[in-house]
Amino acid sequence: MKPFRERNPVIIGLLGFTIIALLLVAAFRADRLPIIGAGDTYHAEFSEIGGLKDGNEVRVAGVPVGKVRGIELAGNKVKVTFKVDKGTRLGRETGAEIRIRTLLGAQFLALTPSGSGRLEKGTTIPVSRTVPPYDVVQAFSDLSTTTDALDVGQISDALETLSDVAAQTPEEFRGAIRGVSDLSRNLAARDDQINTLLVNLKKVTGVINSRDDELVQLVKDSSVLFDAVTERREAIHRLLVSTQEISEQLSALVDDTEADLKPALRQLRAVTTMLARNEQSLDRALTVMPGFLRVFANALGNGPWFETYVKIGGAG
Repeated sequence: MKPFRERNPVIIGLLGFTIIALLLVAAFRADRLPIIGAGDTYHAEFSEIGGLKDGNEVRVAGVPVGKVRGIELAGNKVKVTFKVDKGTRLGRETGAEIRIRTLLGAQFLALTPSGSGRLEKGTTIPVSRTVPPYDVVQAFSDLSTTTDALDVGQISDALETLSDVAAQTPEEFRGAIRGVSDLSRNLAARDDQINTLLVNLKKVTGVINSRDDELVQLVKDSSVLFDAVTERREAIHRLLVSTQEISEQLSALVDDTEADLKPALRQLRAVTTMLARNEQSLDRALTVMPGFLRVFANALGNGPWFETYVKIGGAG
């Protein structure tokens, strides 16, 4: 056998990269491996799944118990593969429903355990025991389409006719009919505005649906922020308590030194009053002082003696 260092380094490198790649795949897909990713796999057939995605939660009574692991088209139905945790009890008549998790349209697979016994691994829940999701965006779209198909003029005429027929009825009933008639006229007068509103509403729901993942991430980030604030609640409480203690100590310090501070403040007030009275004298002194200090410095600048010039006058 050849020594290790004499073998082809290219083959060794490729083998090493292959092993590393397999380890990375195993690390990211550990929950899907047959031994490490413990859990029972089932299937459910739906007439349609809306926005359900691979990786969405599977819940029982609102408690997460697994994940959606696959979505595929099976004829005119959609087959959803999901895995639930070990120990999750599902009866033989268990049903499945796709529900909306948030107002933004995020969905999850809800299981409703039912029936006796235990649902065998790999069992497919038929369409008869599944409920497709309610699509909010589609509902608004249908509302807009239905409203466009209405003949507001005919509705207004019908209500006007009803008002005329009820003219001989009691006053209370006639008042109610008149109110309905007025409402129909107002709706007819604002038909274009209502249609515009519904069209814009349809556009808004479309934008929200297209930004669903971003909005969900925003909500998650906000939740993380609130969780961080909650975790630091004790630290914030300690900070407030410490601030209160410092305030109390400062108050006590002021109380203890009040007797000494009052005379000092009175003396300081007297000094400032005196300085204010002699402001002009101080100003003149500050004006003359630089010249005097310059001459004084020249007289003492050459040693520990006074140096000056004396002019002796005489007859010339």
